[in-house]
Amino acid sequence: MTARILLVEDEELNRVLVRAVLARADDPDVRDARLVEAGTLAAARDELRHPDQIDVVLLDMNLPDGSGLDLATEIADIEEKPKVIALTASVLPSDRAAALEAGCDGFLDKPYAAADLVTVIATHLPH
Repeated sequence: MTARILLVEDEELNRVLVRAVLARADDPDVRDARLVEAGTLAAARDELRHPDQIDVVLLDMNLPDGSGLDLATEIADIEEKPKVIALTASVLPSDRAAALEAGCDGFLDKPYAAADLVTVIATHLPH
């Protein structure tokens, strides 16, 4: 079964980067995953109407219509929730703690190395 990754990111350049990293990933599960993109919290909520169809959410913390922490909290309440990886330019320990407290399963600082993105996705994909 092909994994599905929801990328919640408002910056087009960052979405292009993630697409390129996934397309070139050494890990076949990551490379073959189906990427779904949302540029806002509202669009992400639409994609998550069927959470069983999403395996991993790559979640930007600062979006034009609110905080990714709000969405992480909502996802944490889903019975069979997808794994959530926070992506943020903030490197403060308090921001990392807030993301994990909101229900994120992992955290990746921007800018991140392509290998680190692949590793964190691979770690959280269902096997």
